Amino acid sequence: MTSTARRRWSAELQSEIDGIALSPDGPILVHLYDAPAGGMWIDEVIPGKLGAIDRNSGETLWSSPCEVGYGRGFGAGFGEGDEVIVVGPSAQGHRIVRMESATGKLLGAESIDSFDEAHVYGDVCICASAARVFAVSTPMMAEAWHYSREGERYHQVGRLGDRILVVYSDLKRQLKGVLILDVITGDRIGTFLEPCLPEIHGLAVEGDMVALLTADVQAALTETLAVRFLLDLSKFEDAEGDIAVDTLTLLGLSIDESGKGVSEWYEIVSTQPDQELPEASITADCAKLYIVKGALVEVRDLLTGRILGDWTIPGLDEFVDWRVSQGAGLLAEEHRISVYELPA
Repeated sequence: MTSTARRRWSAELQSEIDGIALSPDGPILVHLYDAPAGGMWIDEVIPGKLGAIDRNSGETLWSSPCEVGYGRGFGAGFGEGDEVIVVGPSAQGHRIVRMESATGKLLGAESIDSFDEAHVYGDVCICASAARVFAVSTPMMAEAWHYSREGERYHQVGRLGDRILVVYSDLKRQLKGVLILDVITGDRIGTFLEPCLPEIHGLAVEGDMVALLTADVQAALTETLAVRFLLDLSKFEDAEGDIAVDTLTLLGLSIDESGKGVSEWYEIVSTQPDQELPEASITADCAKLYIVKGALVEVRDLLTGRILGDWTIPGLDEFVDWRVSQGAGLLAEEHRISVYELPA
């Protein structure tokens, strides 16, 4: 029976929350902005600020104006020496900003290319837009490399050690797959999954395992799993009584010695028409996969797909941002941030 997750603490904030960042230790980073009256603003970017919150108590440690504002793209994390790194839009274009983790003091800022998605690590920031994937050196605050190829579009990125996984579209075939880039050079070193899926809604990476939230998954399965999948799918019927199509499916993959993805398990989430699909997202931490469907979070073993537990979290169905670290779920709503226990 599904129960409500236990809340450790909750903090109300006056400003609106734009994004959050959570590492295994240290404070929680919260990026905020003050919405203009009437929602009208001449510039494309609304000025922002960054706050640090104690992960154990919810107490605000500091809050400071931030060179990165509210607009297209955002990422935050910790660089070398516990410095805070923020990337995102500003009135002068996209920037990478370095701040003192203890006080929020500005240490430096540099211009970078625009992006839609970013992940901040101690050594590098990985950024992606539809046209290119690029890395920004965290210590140097300068672009280290970029990757693009004609006939491709890029969607989501994740890091697997010294490799970057990129969800991409093959425009000619109108299918999606996952390619591999070297984190140091940006060179393409292989294809994790050949373009064979009509859609990839989510990517989660942890250890040596990768999870995809996708659809019509048969082409990505091993022969043994494909037979089992067809048997499972035959149990579903559409409105006309015909065998349904999986329109939302979880797929777990390992990586072999050549860098190729090998399907290990799947779970059919829905066979409903696209317009009736539930809102869903995935994230991975500590060898577990967390699936959010409305206000419900379900936890599975990332290696086997075995379900470990599920909880209802009030407000999760309208989250601004959601992160998981070491069995704790960090939920950001419009003006509230909360930490919940997820003891799977």
